Amino acid sequence: MLVTLAFGAGVVPAVAQVSTSSGEDVVDAVRLSPRDSEALDIDGYVDELLWERIAPTSGFRQQDPVEADPATERTEVRIAYDDEALYVAVRAFSDRPDQVVSRLMQRDRILEADPFGQAGLGDTGDDVFAILLDPFHDHRNGVVFATNPNGAEFEALLTDEGSSINIDWRGVWEVAGTRTPDGWSAEFAIPWRTLRYPDAVEGEPWGINFFRVIRSKNEQVYWRSWEREGGGLQRVSRAGHLHGLTDLPRQGLNVEAKPYALLGRARVRDEFDALNASTDRGVGLDLKSELLPGLLLDLTVNTDFAQVEVDDAQVNLTRFNLFFPEKRDFFLENSGIFDFGIPGNPFEPPAYQMFFSRQIGISPDGEVPIVGGARLTGRVGAQTVGFMSVATDAVPEGPGFEGVDRELFSVARVKRDVGESNYIGAMVVDRRGHGATNTSVGVDGQYLLGQAWVWDAFVSRSFTEGAGGDDTSYRVGYQYGGETWGSFFNHFGVGPKAEASAGFITRADYRSTELYVGRTWRPSAMGLREFQLFLGGKYASTMADNRMQDWQIGFFTTPTWRSGDNISVLANVAETVVDDAFGLSDGVAVPAGSYGNSHVGWFGGSSRARLFSVDVNGMISQFYGGSLVSAGLTATAALSSRFQLVPGFTRNVVDVPGGEFTADISSLRASFSFSTRLFANALVQYNSLDGDFSTNVRLNFIHRPGSDLFIVFTENRSDELNGWALSDRGLVSKLTYLMRF
Repeated sequence: MLVTLAFGAGVVPAVAQVSTSSGEDVVDAVRLSPRDSEALDIDGYVDELLWERIAPTSGFRQQDPVEADPATERTEVRIAYDDEALYVAVRAFSDRPDQVVSRLMQRDRILEADPFGQAGLGDTGDDVFAILLDPFHDHRNGVVFATNPNGAEFEALLTDEGSSINIDWRGVWEVAGTRTPDGWSAEFAIPWRTLRYPDAVEGEPWGINFFRVIRSKNEQVYWRSWEREGGGLQRVSRAGHLHGLTDLPRQGLNVEAKPYALLGRARVRDEFDALNASTDRGVGLDLKSELLPGLLLDLTVNTDFAQVEVDDAQVNLTRFNLFFPEKRDFFLENSGIFDFGIPGNPFEPPAYQMFFSRQIGISPDGEVPIVGGARLTGRVGAQTVGFMSVATDAVPEGPGFEGVDRELFSVARVKRDVGESNYIGAMVVDRRGHGATNTSVGVDGQYLLGQAWVWDAFVSRSFTEGAGGDDTSYRVGYQYGGETWGSFFNHFGVGPKAEASAGFITRADYRSTELYVGRTWRPSAMGLREFQLFLGGKYASTMADNRMQDWQIGFFTTPTWRSGDNISVLANVAETVVDDAFGLSDGVAVPAGSYGNSHVGWFGGSSRARLFSVDVNGMISQFYGGSLVSAGLTATAALSSRFQLVPGFTRNVVDVPGGEFTADISSLRASFSFSTRLFANALVQYNSLDGDFSTNVRLNFIHRPGSDLFIVFTENRSDELNGWALSDRGLVSKLTYLMRF
């Protein structure tokens, strides 16, 4: 992502250069005069004479393909500020400017979180420049701003050196990018009101780092933290230092108000097979205030999430509940503070989360109105704190809805810094009003050993009023990511009676131990960049009587080519136990018993820098006494920087003693960017197992920073209805307007 700050074409007097090289890990910010500030023009070009006052920060080094080697292309970064904002100007040089890649224009698409939670942020195929800022200089938490040559916006919050990465957070800032004859450049303007920072202490620096992707060479370079062992943008403790910020503004309570107005029309089929029309009108308000430096109070009244993108369709071929990520704005900022439990991965949901915000306002039968809520999150001295309370309204029983009572969800979280990058914390979660009050309490901690060992542990206890849901859960584990060797270990237990009604538990009465160890080679043959091989396995049993539940032994390997293409292959010999019979699909039952669960699978894809790219996955498994064959393909056609088309198809063929069936999911995503402020997205999905056909079309116009107009159309049809009749259809418009006081 590229950041540049350009000033208007007015005449700027020539001045001597100001050095930014007071140390090899230090960059200085230069305060602008009122005249300079008035001349600022965020247009992506870095051609104003003002920037000649500031010597550039450079000296980037490769993480890939050749660790520690100087970057093959020069990158120059300059930083300035005034009473309104922090400005960053970047020039990204290229000896092949015609090969600079910029296929994306939409917000939050140019980077993505690593699905395995180990490698921080990864690129998605474009040339990118990103900035990491650690305003509290706590060596743990940071905020990332990034862009590409199109000026596409991306921001994310990092918690505890990347143990939680929130790419759904939205800040208020500006960026512009452009191609140039010698590469590309960009400009960032980040208002102080968007950044949370402590009261200025003379001489106290901020943490800062820069990251660039040179796509034509598949090269990733960093200003600091370029090491493969314990490096990356998410390693906040290894960032450099930003000096020179003095007399930063403090703006009282720093209040933001965002009212909304909503108007919608819907038609829904009732139990008598009749379509009933209704009109939805509503207003609401979100308030945000910085009570103390870095401590945010969020209030919401009559909350609505009509603009939120629908969930991706999934086929459930397990005994357990599906897990869907949170996408609603109110729950996103600083959401990493409330992480407590066992992380999931692309192959399975988290085994235990003490708090899961999708329990609020969402029931198995549909949405539940949120009356209001409050959140207090941020930093207080050496503590990270989070408090939240949200009330949901009662919904009477009706067609297809069992009805729910009024409920109150409350969370309290505290984490205390220990040493440079470690913490010890505590958390309490409470849900009451749904029949039985459930409270969970726990303590946890994280410890970094050296640069590459990250140890985590927690223990928690649940208490359920009158329902016997009192039990203990725990976990201890580590991740190690070295240059040549890697390993991860996870041991956890979820008690037989453990309950987290405001969280998520895949299964109770379960104890699991998993260990994998791997090695990385970097051969030069066959165009390979690296080759990874991991070996290991797991064993799981019940906690109550130590009966075996699952075991597996196997490997996975991942060759990656210099072109950016990759494929992963895995194979396991495994067994699983079913204690209670369950149904996979209508008329297909799985009896209790012990079953072979060995499988071989693959997933990977071609480089996303190409005009057309594909991602594939597949699995051939022993499956409850029979077989499961799965295969999927997603193609991305980047027809231009404005238009992308992404068709996808997944097929699951199940053949077990109780019966056989085929479950398909077909999807088509289309996105069109009229500009970096106006987007249209469409998602059409068909789930053959449920017989559901859904359409979701979203138009988003950012009419001013932080303020949006959404127009959303949804339609659902079912093959259970005669002639694919309509189940429901709705059109809603929602207008928000951000006001800052």
